[in-house]
Amino acid sequence: MPHIPSTELTFKTSRSSGPGGQNVNKVETKVTLLFDLSNSPSLTDNETARIQAAMPGRINKDGVLRVTSSKYRSQSANREAATERFYGLILRALKPKKKRRKTRPSRMARQKRLDNKRKRSEIKRLRNQPSDH
Repeated sequence: MPHIPSTELTFKTSRSSGPGGQNVNKVETKVTLLFDLSNSPSLTDNETARIQAAMPGRINKDGVLRVTSSKYRSQSANREAATERFYGLILRALKPKKKRRKTRPSRMARQKRLDNKRKRSEIKRLRNQPSDH
């Protein structure tokens, strides 16, 4: 996991639509964290590509990653929340995917499946026989 210094993060504030009463109309509490993914010296090309593949909707055409938070009433709390979410997203994107191991159904599982198919087929066959009324 690469260390991304806070100097590479840019914060913008705007008016939030969340909780806060009259405060919402006056104070800019919504925080948007911007991270220039394409020009970051902290990440390798491989890491950048993996992040872009994992979060295409959060990255604009200039290669800037956006994370917003308007959950709290204070700007500082939203700033902290956005930073935490950003690092969480980066961690998840860079975590290597587990390789799937091929498995085969057991003999018993195959036998059960075929038995169930036979029973079902028998039920349907009996349904279509004419009655003796």
